[in-house]
Amino acid sequence: MTKVFIDGSAGTTGLRINERLFDRRDLELIRLPEELRKDTEARKDALNRADVAFLCLPDAAAIEAVSLIDNPNTAVIDTSTAHRVSPQWTYGFAELKGQREKIQSSKRIANPGCHASGFIALIAPLVQEGLLSADARLSCVSLTGYSGGGKKMITEYQEQSDDAFLQAPRQYGLTQQHKHLPEMQQLTGLTYAPAFCPIVAPFYAGMEVTVPIFREQLKGSDLKSICELYADYYQTGLVRFVPNADEGGFLSASAFAGRDDLQISVFGNDDRILLVSRFDNLGKGASGAAIQNMNILLGLPEDEGLQIS
Repeated sequence: MTKVFIDGSAGTTGLRINERLFDRRDLELIRLPEELRKDTEARKDALNRADVAFLCLPDAAAIEAVSLIDNPNTAVIDTSTAHRVSPQWTYGFAELKGQREKIQSSKRIANPGCHASGFIALIAPLVQEGLLSADARLSCVSLTGYSGGGKKMITEYQEQSDDAFLQAPRQYGLTQQHKHLPEMQQLTGLTYAPAFCPIVAPFYAGMEVTVPIFREQLKGSDLKSICELYADYYQTGLVRFVPNADEGGFLSASAFAGRDDLQISVFGNDDRILLVSRFDNLGKGASGAAIQNMNILLGLPEDEGLQIS
């Protein structure tokens, strides 16, 4: 039976992974008592006993955890930012062309960031297939539920809900130094990082990533060609292209809350096109993707134990 250890099981990502794995009969979860949860020696032992170790930790702690592993058979899935653009690690977005095969044979998998997942899913195929130039100057707006900010932000929103500043969406990442930008640029093959506008709003979970494209930015292509490309590109995995996915002229950012898949849609016209991805920031944007990567490693159906409807 596959042994799994979640290092950082008390955080929002770790809790969701634990929830998804709780009823899995093909796995044995290695658990540490509360008093040993941060004990280095206890963690080291658990990490080296595990067949698969999920790291749900801040960047520095994730780097330390990797240094504790000397068992060559332990596969690591790191949900932090620490290793996402490292050449020694495999980026864990299976739906990208050729990436699933790399994940299958890897022992070091960097789980994608939530905002990054939505942007990469939209842009990487267009650059790879030549519909969009790699030197395109893009912008990206990403609307997220407050659970993406971790326990501190969750507590802030749930205990201070009468605060006027929390009752409306709040834009952040104002310095254009957001931690997801390096992977958003590298994994799409773009020459320039996008102008990125993340916005946190007063709802718990869900994410809606929008990238506007002008006709002049496309290499002789149009809205129909983009739709055809997405439909062909996303045949397997947890990303789905769904045409005409609006809800009476609206698009809810929380429509995929509680789910582990991702939906892509295209709106607008041939002059001004809106590329949109929707998913749960804790699902395909974090824990769901991590479990999908583990399933691939173990040769199991990718959606095993996940919520996709």
